[in-house]
Amino acid sequence: MKKVRVEDSIGMVLGHDMTKIIPGDFKGAAFKKGHIITEADIEILKSMGKDHIFLLELNESQIHENEAAVRLANAAAGAGIELTEPAEGKVSFKAKYDGLLKVRKELLYEINSIEHISMASLQDNTPVKAGQLVAGTRIIPLVTERYKIEEVEKSCKGEEPVLQVKPFRRMKMGVVITGNEVFYGRIEDKFAPVFKKKMEEYGAELIGIKFAPDDAEKIKTAILEHFENGADGVVTGGGMSVDPDDVTPEGIKLTGAEVISYGAPVLPGAMFMIAYYGDKPIMGLPACGMYHKTTIFDLIFPRVLAGERIKRRDIAALGYGGLCTQCKVCTYPACHFGKA
Repeated sequence: MKKVRVEDSIGMVLGHDMTKIIPGDFKGAAFKKGHIITEADIEILKSMGKDHIFLLELNESQIHENEAAVRLANAAAGAGIELTEPAEGKVSFKAKYDGLLKVRKELLYEINSIEHISMASLQDNTPVKAGQLVAGTRIIPLVTERYKIEEVEKSCKGEEPVLQVKPFRRMKMGVVITGNEVFYGRIEDKFAPVFKKKMEEYGAELIGIKFAPDDAEKIKTAILEHFENGADGVVTGGGMSVDPDDVTPEGIKLTGAEVISYGAPVLPGAMFMIAYYGDKPIMGLPACGMYHKTTIFDLIFPRVLAGERIKRRDIAALGYGGLCTQCKVCTYPACHFGKA
């Protein structure tokens, strides 16, 4: 790079963005790559602490930060990701639609192990909204060797991209609320409002709520009636504990569904059950769903909506990060909970 005093740089072309920072107010490019320096720019550059500018003189084996960031982003981004133009050497990844962010963690680690490469993302299995920032990439210096970018591009040529957003399907969901105390009107049901709100949050369609007593046969019948009525999945609320009177797990089994897991290393939500009636999920949510804003249901339901079939190992993996600290102000999904 050629070093030139700013007083002598009038008419020269900047080879990189120049960042200006006003604490607590602004951080961004005061001058973009390609800007032709004018006399009026001199005092601004000096106020930014720039007594010199550097003109880049690249050879064929080198690559500029903006070009590098674009190539890194194009290599890593999959479906459901839109990319910004490079700014200050960085390209940002944004979600095209509401969905579930999927990150190949091992490949991301491999990419960041290459010298000068920086690629940062939200965590795998994070529910995201359209337009939300999900990742960003850049190189550390203004210039690096081309072979490093090519190495990343080669690593990203697998079947699955480094990052993608799986869109949420608009599933038709049925709800079965179990328990003699609710069925016979001894107490007011608290589950129905919770499920209605969750379905709205995730864009699912609630097609009906049924109530059943602590009778495994009647719970089975209620679940199957939802499927007969066109439900793509069913959620049950209540009756998931080990108490002898709590027979919801038995009712789920009587449908003939394949039980994937009864119990999960997640708090709140340890007594959760997931089973499949053919390809249709049945999720048994314990009573924690009435009392806690965020539970295991918020970890599993987005994955179901994204078209994933939950496996036993998916449940087991939730133990790492599976403890909700029940903050006074819940910030999920912008927290550690469920980010295995």
